[in-house]
Amino acid sequence: MKTFKLKNLLKPVKLANQSVKNFFRGINIFIIGVMLFTGILPLVVLAVTDYYYFSNTMVRNEINDLQIRAVVLEDEMSGYPTMDKAKENGVFAQYSKYASLNALRIRVMDRNYQVIFDSYEQEVGRFLVNPRAIEAMTTLKSVSNDENITGVIETAVPVMNMNGELQGIFLVSSDITEVNTNLRQLTDRTHLVVIMLAIMLMIFCFVITRLISRKFTNLQTTLDEVADGHTDVRLKKVWPSEYARLATSFNEILDNANKTDESRQEFVSNVSHELKTPMTSMKVLADSLNGQQDVPVELYQEFMQDIAKEIDRENQLIEDLLALVRMDKSVAKLNITSVNVNNLMQNTVRRLNPIASKKNIELMFESYRPVVAEIDEIKFTQVITNLIENAIKYGKEHGWVHITLNADYQYMFITVEDNGIGIPEESQNRIFDRFYRVDKARSRETGGTGLGLSIVKGIVLQHHGSIKVYSEEADETTGTEGGTTFTVRIPLNYAKTVMNPAKEVHGD
Repeated sequence: MKTFKLKNLLKPVKLANQSVKNFFRGINIFIIGVMLFTGILPLVVLAVTDYYYFSNTMVRNEINDLQIRAVVLEDEMSGYPTMDKAKENGVFAQYSKYASLNALRIRVMDRNYQVIFDSYEQEVGRFLVNPRAIEAMTTLKSVSNDENITGVIETAVPVMNMNGELQGIFLVSSDITEVNTNLRQLTDRTHLVVIMLAIMLMIFCFVITRLISRKFTNLQTTLDEVADGHTDVRLKKVWPSEYARLATSFNEILDNANKTDESRQEFVSNVSHELKTPMTSMKVLADSLNGQQDVPVELYQEFMQDIAKEIDRENQLIEDLLALVRMDKSVAKLNITSVNVNNLMQNTVRRLNPIASKKNIELMFESYRPVVAEIDEIKFTQVITNLIENAIKYGKEHGWVHITLNADYQYMFITVEDNGIGIPEESQNRIFDRFYRVDKARSRETGGTGLGLSIVKGIVLQHHGSIKVYSEEADETTGTEGGTTFTVRIPLNYAKTVMNPAKEVHGD
């Protein structure tokens, strides 16, 4: 199994793994608690609401029905001049029968609150102090109550004679025990339904929690393996979507880390070879000189020139490595000055023109307007030099390299275009990666280390700029001409960009 040795990645992975373990110690209880709270609370509220709704509705209906009956029954006496006259004509006898048939209690009181009729025949002749009767006598309006606790409702109606004079109070009562019994039965059924739904909800919560925790258990297992150094494992992108996005991000981190590790390993191998090759060449040349006597001056000079070239080659590699180290430091600073970019680029092109002439490459520079920008002149010269040298190195014989400079009110734009061999499409996204070389054999022949474009991008980013590449690979079989174009965009006002970096990022 492949072992990943990057401590910088394994340390946060181990921390993340411990965090996941701590998190899932209580996640199941938390999820179940939230789901039960959000599920059972509405059921309880619904049950309580239904109870009060049906309780009030049923009792109110009974009161309304009793009020209607009381008014209708009282109307039987309103056609007589006195209540005694109504009694003589059998009205009270009708009340007695009606009360028996409808499970009601009817009482009639005179103006002195003395009961002159009681369908239960218990309070006849007694004086009854009844709040509803007193209120009805005072207001001359019907009055009802809700004695839900005792299970009795009552309505008092003032009795008027045929002349509209008050004669007494008609009091009718009804037992609502049966209503309360039906209401309790309804409440019991509601409670049963709530309990059944709660049990079903708990089972559902348990199943969902198990499904979710199983996914994150897989995550924890994978983190354990990665923390142990095995980075060939990957998370499966499965339901739910949040987990799939997490798996995608996690897998991308591991893929990028593996690529970085492979690049570093390749870089170590390449640097070892690059450092070893000049040393070997110099040793062979030196041994050749030392093994000969009376070496001709011409041969001695030729060997010394070869040794000097190898020393220059090794120095260049070391300089590239040091440049990368300097850019990695957060304290690295730019020496920003106001620079005439036209003159800078003209001087650079003039200096590199002899190199292009050796390959019969035409080096052309075109400026559309005068450009003055706030840049680090030395480092920015390194950017232009590297891009033009790459165009010359990988350009074809009798080809051309076209450099342009333009600007608007905010940025300057530099392009370096050639008609060389081009860059394969699969390599275009990696050419700025450190230690990456498209054609390793060709790079060694031209003295490339795979660090130049990484240094270029680092300097451009230090200036809050951007660099992009567009390339088409040459194809000899079809006769397609290749070529590569690098486009660099740099803010003209460095200080303003530093004060407002968010705007610069948005503009990129």
